[in-house]
Amino acid sequence: MANLIILFPDQLSMSLSSLQHCEKQQDIVMLFELKEQFTYVKYHKKKIAFLFAAMRHFAEELTVAGFLVRYVRYDDPNNTQALDSELNRALQESKVKQIVSTQPSEWYLLDKLNQWNEKKIIKVTLLPDQRFLSSHESFAEWARDKKQLRMEYFYREMRKKYNILLETDGSPIGGKWNYDEENRQPPARGISSPPRISHKKSPILLKVLTLVSDTFPDHFGSLEPFHYAVTREHALLELKHFITKLLPNFGAYQDAMVRGEPYLYHSLLSSYLNAGLLLPLEICKMAEEAYYDKTAPLHSVEGFIRQILGWREYIRGIYWLYMPEYQHRNYLNAKRSLPEFYWSAETQMRCMREAIEHTRDHAYSHHIQRLMVTGNFALIAGLDVKEVQAWYLSVYSDAYEWVEMPNTLGMSLFGDGGIVASKPYAASGKYIQRMSNFCKHCVYNPNITMGENACPFNALYWDFVQRHEKIFQNNQRMGFVLSTWKKFPIEKKNEILQQADEHFKRLAQGYL
Repeated sequence: MANLIILFPDQLSMSLSSLQHCEKQQDIVMLFELKEQFTYVKYHKKKIAFLFAAMRHFAEELTVAGFLVRYVRYDDPNNTQALDSELNRALQESKVKQIVSTQPSEWYLLDKLNQWNEKKIIKVTLLPDQRFLSSHESFAEWARDKKQLRMEYFYREMRKKYNILLETDGSPIGGKWNYDEENRQPPARGISSPPRISHKKSPILLKVLTLVSDTFPDHFGSLEPFHYAVTREHALLELKHFITKLLPNFGAYQDAMVRGEPYLYHSLLSSYLNAGLLLPLEICKMAEEAYYDKTAPLHSVEGFIRQILGWREYIRGIYWLYMPEYQHRNYLNAKRSLPEFYWSAETQMRCMREAIEHTRDHAYSHHIQRLMVTGNFALIAGLDVKEVQAWYLSVYSDAYEWVEMPNTLGMSLFGDGGIVASKPYAASGKYIQRMSNFCKHCVYNPNITMGENACPFNALYWDFVQRHEKIFQNNQRMGFVLSTWKKFPIEKKNEILQQADEHFKRLAQGYL
């Protein structure tokens, strides 16, 4: 009897462990477009279109390669739109002895498959996802007995394990593991994003764009223009374009933010990587080769590799180490409702408007805008951690729970109490002014804290510090900030807190 091999929407790789165990022309490979998976949070229109088109193209590749493919389209009248019922339907229509799956990336899907095993409906065999470079077991072993799970030290171990940017004696090339200090330049005058690739739309993609437009009209975001790669061939073109045209300047300006420039020198590869169209080690090796070929400087190459070999693997490790308990954390008890402008972009705060408009138009906003603009505001305003996580998961094409939750709950919101971040990444308007040109086009002034035109980030920052003063007393990295707050005269403190209260009132009334 055959196996039923199920592939999830983010498992679009021929290197997948379940496909390596597949007997062609005997086992059945199943992919499905299910309402349950694309609307449990309402995905951005571009995210749905990207995944549907990439899945359909991958199904064709599998068929050409000799696999037997069962593909369930969203608009198939027999589609039950739920995982359990679609698996049941497949079992009724095909004689199979077991279900085989590469371990899904999200906890709720793993839980569903485990329930099938527990109920003994049919045997479900789960295989490790070898697309990642650190297994659950190896990360847990690294984390064992450590008081703090700092990414930097994990990253160094990964560099050694995969021999990336190392001298023959095992020391880091250039003498340092980390070149962050060279990767924090504010935007240069006149800086703009170099031209990007726009791929010719295949017949598959054109049909998908029509389907998404007709079927998901109330979902967030703009569907057109659509420039995403939807095949591995085109994703590799994106990778080569980044390495040759953008990587040389990526490092210096990776933290910079510019009005009207959603991309700058960022790679835009995370959507392809997280869906399986690209693999992490091939990306790291190609970036490393650019350094050896002297086409990209060390600080750019190291900073880029650290995001993939270090941060991405670390974040996944944190997710699986602490789930399912992790999802219930709310260390700072943040419960204020998510403002409507996170969806509409209708706010006078130019930085927030800019980041949200980028997100709406592209299903993308680079990591500093996610962390230090939309995430920073959510942190200092005390926005509900569940609502904020749902927003990030909904609006970005590269977002899956394993990567979104630790980044949002842990890094942006300090909601895990310091597992991911050693301190809250809170900042006033001064940071945004230094790293962007947003403030030049804003009605609010980042140089003042009090008054009608005072930047809301300023008073809200100090209100945040005061709100959690007792909690932060035990955090060494918050010592200077707390000391500064304590030195303020009581009159100044009261004025700042009153100003913050005015911002909260305006926020509640929808016109901040």
